[in-house]
Amino acid sequence: MRHRTLGGLRVSAVGLGVMPLSIEGAPDEARALATVHAALDAGVTLLDTADSYHLPGAGPGHNERLVARALATYGGDTADVLVATKGGRGRPADGTWTVNGSPRHLKAAAEASLKRLGLEAIGLYQLHKPDPAVPFEDSVGALRDLLDAGTIRLAGVSNTTADQIRRAHAILGDRLVSVQNRYSPAVRDSGPELLLCAELGLAFLPWSPLGGISRSSLDGPSDGGRDAPQDRFGAFHAVAREHGVSPQQVALAWLSALSPTVIPIPGASRPGTARDSAGAADLVLGAEDLARLDAAGRVRP
Repeated sequence: MRHRTLGGLRVSAVGLGVMPLSIEGAPDEARALATVHAALDAGVTLLDTADSYHLPGAGPGHNERLVARALATYGGDTADVLVATKGGRGRPADGTWTVNGSPRHLKAAAEASLKRLGLEAIGLYQLHKPDPAVPFEDSVGALRDLLDAGTIRLAGVSNTTADQIRRAHAILGDRLVSVQNRYSPAVRDSGPELLLCAELGLAFLPWSPLGGISRSSLDGPSDGGRDAPQDRFGAFHAVAREHGVSPQQVALAWLSALSPTVIPIPGASRPGTARDSAGAADLVLGAEDLARLDAAGRVRP
């Protein structure tokens, strides 16, 4: 497993998005725990969760409690595992995704997440999404207060613009370590934010990184990452055949090649999928491969 740097910490070059193990279409607990354990066996040391990753109306924290159980029942060393969680979103019974970025809510949410995870401090805590009803600086100020209190060790923001990243950086300085935006073969509109992260030395954690290659967990139940190819992204499948690997591995390796600050966090609902994604950390693509992949899926005028 290759490694990259996040907030001065050495983490696996590919993480695991744990979300699919707690939402619609989630596997039973035995397979869910086996999936996390398979990722850890493969050298993954970055687990991404959130308090809102649960079934609609079920109440916050299912995914965080699952992560805690997975770490507690793992037979190997977990000292180097960084758990990243997020606060500021909710899932009421109607299945929608709500936003609450008030400082009071974020501080209470972080304390609740800390208890569920059973840690001395949350390794990385991220504002899940800016709340249009709350001044952005107020939400980021809550992260600063949580850092000062020792509730969290590192802070990040998610679903943000380049301007918001700069504003967060102005408040948090080098304690802002990551940005988690959507980026994939199919969705590339966070290019400016990715470049800014490289400029500021922030880890860029692309969520739903297999879009165009596999369905996102937000699109419905996972099929284990083996959806049929789409014509727009045929190059990913062609390169995969040439290298004898999965198209998912190619997509993750392509993302990693965009910048040394990129750390993909693909989801998984099966042990085999988690192992396959982790293997992308060791896949090195040539310049010709990357050029073909860069061109694939672009929306042309």
